[in-house]
Amino acid sequence: MAPRPAWKGYLKLSLVSCAVEVTGATSQSEKVSFRIINRKTGNTVRRQYIDSVSGKPVADDDEVKGYEIGDDEYLLIEEDEIEAVQIESSHTLAIESFVDRADIPQIYFDTPYYVTPADEVSEEAFAVIREAMAKQKKAGIARIVLYRRERPVMIEPFDKGLLLTTLRYDKTVRKPEEIFDGLGKEKTDPELIDLATHIIEKKQATFDPSSFEDHYEDALLELIQAKQKGKKPPVVQAAERPANVVNLFEALKKSLAGDDGGKPASKSDSTPAKSKSTPKKPAGKARKSA
Repeated sequence: MAPRPAWKGYLKLSLVSCAVEVTGATSQSEKVSFRIINRKTGNTVRRQYIDSVSGKPVADDDEVKGYEIGDDEYLLIEEDEIEAVQIESSHTLAIESFVDRADIPQIYFDTPYYVTPADEVSEEAFAVIREAMAKQKKAGIARIVLYRRERPVMIEPFDKGLLLTTLRYDKTVRKPEEIFDGLGKEKTDPELIDLATHIIEKKQATFDPSSFEDHYEDALLELIQAKQKGKKPPVVQAAERPANVVNLFEALKKSLAGDDGGKPASKSDSTPAKSKSTPKKPAGKARKSA
């Protein structure tokens, strides 16, 4: 069964427009999910709104959204009033500008969606816009109202269609200096960086998303299957937690040797680096042999 579009409207480039559908590019259908059950009866539990003062359940028809305008004072907003709020981006993806994709920091990327023509009439205009963007190697910037919120988006050619990625607002992204302040003051030993570089080179591979496995999900399924068969849940051996490296040079050297299939480090790599991670010998005169 084909997924339902999250949005329907028009893609617009200057005076050229075509009907499109925006569909979620990811799915949560394979994720293990749980329902809340009444332990005593075995029945599922449903959520219900309760009046905060009377303590009585509220009927569906009596539920209404309220916007707080004062202490315990709310302005009631009806669903049809919210539905009536329509702006251009509610129905039109108007590409406002084009940028290099690499100019958008990764931290601003949010959720991906596929964009496809909504009908045969729109296919030609859609293809022209897509091919022109691919030729220029540019990404379009637009706005869209999704789930009652306007979001900035990036649109780029992807496979036979377009990929739309919602972008985070600048005010919602924490500035790096808030978190990384104080880092980068420490001098790093070039020899240690060289060893780490060799390890990275040894571990280079081609990106293959099909190799990703959710091991936690697998462990949950094992638990579920065991309980279904009336067996005891499998005992999972807790993985050993790593500790801070005391001697960074030795750790890097052993890591490199391991990646080489046990091949010992070269002679040039065997000289300990002069860094804080290499323990220093206490000062003092050498003992004379008896």
